[in-house]
Amino acid sequence: MSISVTTWSLEQTSPADLRPSAVPAAGAGVRVVAAEVPSPDFSRFLYASVGADCQWTDRLGWTYGRWQAHLERPGSETWVAYERGTPAGFVELDPQDDGVVEIMYFGLLPAFRGRGIGGHLLSYGTARAWDLAGRWPGRDATKRVWVHTCDLDGPHAMANYERRGFRLFDTRTADEPEPVVPVGPWPVEQ
Repeated sequence: MSISVTTWSLEQTSPADLRPSAVPAAGAGVRVVAAEVPSPDFSRFLYASVGADCQWTDRLGWTYGRWQAHLERPGSETWVAYERGTPAGFVELDPQDDGVVEIMYFGLLPAFRGRGIGGHLLSYGTARAWDLAGRWPGRDATKRVWVHTCDLDGPHAMANYERRGFRLFDTRTADEPEPVVPVGPWPVEQ
């Protein structure tokens, strides 16, 4: 079985493009923290929990070792939003050549959506993409930040990106295989 999926790619080409969202009210207890210790268990939890209802499945078959290698790449960063100590969502930055940073994954766990946390987390993560070189010696200054979203993502994803100053640069529609979700916390090593 296959399904038709439309994917939109958006970009910013200057830090001045970022239009930050309001910070959630002080009483919300929201903070964004870098996940400084590469942890396949935690990263897989975030990926699976945020993406479960959006059919994120491309990484579910990854082994522990593949997750570890991915997380240890120089310049790769994961920023986690917490509300009163509970993980609410994450943004993963993927360093690419020539000063390009992709927001590889971004989203909130379902219980935290619709409360203003997503706009704040996206703003924070995008700002961290723009200043990535300052934390990674030898990295080229960021010249472009880009992200993709699709019609399987949450209904407010595209509008959030546009409100933060991202501009559409590509649209593609393709048939993709219906996702198959692996059973168990980790796939069996082959």
